[in-house]
Amino acid sequence: MGVDLYSETELGKHYFNRANEIMGYNLRDIIFNGPEEELKQTRNTQPAIYIVSVIIGQLLLEKGVTPAAAAGHSLGEYSALTIAGAFDYETGLTLVKLRAESMQQAGEINPGTMAAIIGLNDDQVTQLCSEDYDGGVVVAANYNAPGQVVISGETKAVHEAMNRSKDKGARKAIELNVSGAFHSPLMAPAREALAEKLNSIEIRDANLPVYSNVTAKPIKNSEEIRTGLIQQLENPVRWHETITRMHTNGITDFLEVGPGKVLQGLNRRINRRLNIKSIDNLKAIQEFDRV
Repeated sequence: MGVDLYSETELGKHYFNRANEIMGYNLRDIIFNGPEEELKQTRNTQPAIYIVSVIIGQLLLEKGVTPAAAAGHSLGEYSALTIAGAFDYETGLTLVKLRAESMQQAGEINPGTMAAIIGLNDDQVTQLCSEDYDGGVVVAANYNAPGQVVISGETKAVHEAMNRSKDKGARKAIELNVSGAFHSPLMAPAREALAEKLNSIEIRDANLPVYSNVTAKPIKNSEEIRTGLIQQLENPVRWHETITRMHTNGITDFLEVGPGKVLQGLNRRINRRLNIKSIDNLKAIQEFDRV
């Protein structure tokens, strides 16, 4: 991903080269050439997605595409805030680098896992997580779409919750291939490291509303942004609520920016009336006219 952005745009070339300087190793080569198992490590995956997403977002801004608001799912909140002007690309990548490394380390300190629960509503999964698991931690991590909620926590507790979910009517319970229990209390060590960094940097008021993962509400104030990013690691991503509120606030056209089409799929499950398109390469940027 991103090869065309690097080889055919000055901005893409500059951002990839700056990324190698900030990361301290040749992440660009890993993104372009693999190996895949190296790219899939959290410390590489998160910066890679951030880099490509911001390049595409900035190229769209240069093309005259002006968003009314922005939102990002978990890591995507950082690229959304960069595009909204809360901090620049270099600052954002420095934060994402620390976030990714800290989350990978937290997963080693507090081993855990995540699982997608398919077929139960938000309240049912919240209730499932509130049950006793012999003192084990299990929480709702991503409220993605109707009938799709991701849970997170200690491995044994998550496995037991998966089994109980089927007894409660879930169609599927699928363990995810992740290196830790993201968006759960097990991420406390990562939150502490990230909070120290976030409290030491300048964050500007955003140029446009960015819907917070933690509250699902639009924010622009710099201190609210800082607080939301600190809280994000241990709290659920309220994506279902976010997209519903954006639509209630008058937003009907959505543009997914970055590699993949996961959010396009989630948004269609949330509300089939939404008009949504994905932009994940240079050709798509060049051909883009309207959503």
